[in-house]
Amino acid sequence: MQDFLTGLAFFLIIEGLVYALAPRFLIEMAKLLPSVSEGRLRAFGLAATALGVASVWFLRG
Repeated sequence: MQDFLTGLAFFLIIEGLVYALAPRFLIEMAKLLPSVSEGRLRAFGLAATALGVASVWFLRG
């Protein structure tokens, strides 16, 4: 449970930094999202998830 909460804390730190350091970039990305196909967003999300799982597996193994 401690690892999960640590991961959640890091997520919040990274999200907070994006909003604090690059708000204009975030707004521009939000404007572009409707023009990206659902399939492309899904593929990117799955690839990011796979990269994250592989990274954790590599670093913890």
